[in-house]
Amino acid sequence: MARHHYSTRAVLVLEQPWNLDGGDCNRSSVLPFIEGIAKLAGDTEVFHTNFYDKRSFEQALDVLCSARFKNAVIYIAAHGTKKQIGGVRLADLLYAIGEHSKKTNITGIMLGSCFIGSDTAKIEAFIEGTNITWCAGYASESDWLAGTLIDCSILASMLELDKDDLSDRYTMINGIGRALAPFSRTYFIGADEDGNEVSLENSMRVVIQPRGQGNRARHVTDEVLEQYDESQITEPSDA
Repeated sequence: MARHHYSTRAVLVLEQPWNLDGGDCNRSSVLPFIEGIAKLAGDTEVFHTNFYDKRSFEQALDVLCSARFKNAVIYIAAHGTKKQIGGVRLADLLYAIGEHSKKTNITGIMLGSCFIGSDTAKIEAFIEGTNITWCAGYASESDWLAGTLIDCSILASMLELDKDDLSDRYTMINGIGRALAPFSRTYFIGADEDGNEVSLENSMRVVIQPRGQGNRARHVTDEVLEQYDESQITEPSDA
């Protein structure tokens, strides 16, 4: 009889092949980066699968959500637009994850895709009443490598939060703010739909829904950036 050993935390990665150049042939992947933060954190499983459309996304999600963890986060990595990520409508994606969130104890979603973070009102609506306590994404294009490193920093930080932390608004906002702190908020992360340069601070979008009665999903990017500033040294050292 097979024995199953699970860590208490998990990153569930659903990735679409990137084809970043003509010779990519599924070469590029966020998986090695995620495996790195899992090794650093310890007690963290990484489950990864590819998807190609809505049907394969739902099938992949069913497989990845077959176990329960103390803290599981979803990482969607794919090309995107304001309405779709990897060819799947944002509404369908968020609904499907929400349906699995209580059983698997999914606490957060990192949307590693261009533009998909733009509609924070839709994100608020679809995580409302689910087990999901946070969701982050980008409102512009996102440079592949820089975006992946930022995503990993956020995921690593939010994996450290326990049940009480996920009920505390300040702790959650601080966790994401400190995760962004090593990166320049004025960095040119990508362009908007008109080709204008967009900085990280103007692209990043964060919605949180702390656990507890009366807590609702809210867009909190400005508060996250305030915590980002708190993590910076504002005056040069005398040393």
